[in-house]
Amino acid sequence: MPRLIPTHDVPDLDLPLIDGGRFSLSADGGDYLTILAFYRGKHCPLCRKWLQELNGLVDDYAERGIKVVALSMDGEERAQIARDEWDIDNVPIAYDLSEDEARSYGLYISNKRDGSEEPERFSEPGTFLIHPDRTLYAVTLQSMPFTRPSFKELLGALDFVKDKNYPPRGTVE
Repeated sequence: MPRLIPTHDVPDLDLPLIDGGRFSLSADGGDYLTILAFYRGKHCPLCRKWLQELNGLVDDYAERGIKVVALSMDGEERAQIARDEWDIDNVPIAYDLSEDEARSYGLYISNKRDGSEEPERFSEPGTFLIHPDRTLYAVTLQSMPFTRPSFKELLGALDFVKDKNYPPRGTVE
């Protein structure tokens, strides 16, 4: 699994969005940061809660020059159902992330559990904070659905980061 190091370039993405158009990290990033919120997919109730929290904070992030986008390996139909059933109307939702693209970000990949509503394969959650030049500022990865960062807490932390010009950490290879 590749290991992305803060300050190194991250792979570009070009994915379709539920509301039409596409999301390209190189073309559509935020002025200060872009947050990529990789979620497991429609089958995940924790993803629902996590993205609903983010949905309520989109304007707060935008005021700080931070663009957010949620991404999954779900196809268009599953992503649309998740958006509608979860009432996510502010967060752009990108879909059709390939397994290779997920792996290029170092995301953990899981197989469907017998008897579950999970797709055959899906990525586990990850949160990436990326500068406009596509260098990584920070990342959190999970190998299971639990222990994700709170978007409300992250917002406060990013105020500190910007105010103090706090450098990326974990940069030693």
